[in-house]
Amino acid sequence: MSCFRREVGQGLIEYALLALLIALAALVAITVFGQAVSGLYSQILSRWPS
Repeated sequence: MSCFRREVGQGLIEYALLALLIALAALVAITVFGQAVSGLYSQILSRWPS
């Protein structure tokens, strides 16, 4: 029974690591593609009829 008690926190740690990995991937993607997306967004807005 003591074996199961130690595994209860394992799921929480795995979810925390997964959330950290997703946040890190999002940060890298924003850093790499941020300027390109910003420029594209500016072009779209400049061509949008007002």
